[in-house]
Amino acid sequence: MTTTGPRLEEITAGNLDAALGIRVRPDQEHAVAPVVKSLAEAYVHPGVAWPRLIVDGERPVGFLMAFLDIDWYEDGSVLRSGLWRLNIAAGEQGRGYGRFAVESVAEELRRRDTKQLYVTWHPGPDGPEGFYLGLGFRPNGETSGGQTVGVRELG
Repeated sequence: MTTTGPRLEEITAGNLDAALGIRVRPDQEHAVAPVVKSLAEAYVHPGVAWPRLIVDGERPVGFLMAFLDIDWYEDGSVLRSGLWRLNIAAGEQGRGYGRFAVESVAEELRRRDTKQLYVTWHPGPDGPEGFYLGLGFRPNGETSGGQTVGVRELG
C-alpha cells in the first residue's frame, strides 16, 4: 500500500539518517538549528520534545519538533506548548509542507486539550515572520532567546 500526501513519522533507528539529512537553504541556516541539534535536545528533554519526520509518499521532506507543556519561565508559573523547530528541506519549500507541519502540531495539541499554540521566529526581513502571521500567529510582545514569540489560539 502506498501512502500519498504528507504524513508525520516518529523518529526511529530506521529513519534517523533521513531525518539527519534534512537541510534548509543555506540562507536560512542562521534562523533554525539543524536537525541533529533538535534530536539532541529531544534526548535531554524526554516527555517535553515531540520530534517528527515529515514524509510525502516515501520521500522525507522536512522535520518538526513540538514542545509539550514546557515550563516557560522555569519557575512553574506558566506551561506552554507549541512548535519548537521547523526544517523544510531546501528543495521541498513552497509546496505546503510548512503549513502541514504547523497544522499537524495544532491537531496534536488540540488532541491534548491545549488551547494555544506557541512559536518563536528569527526576526528580520529574512526570517519566517510572514509565514507564521499568515497561519494565524500573532506576536504576544515577548521575546525568547532574541526571537519573537507568537501565539495562535486553538479554540
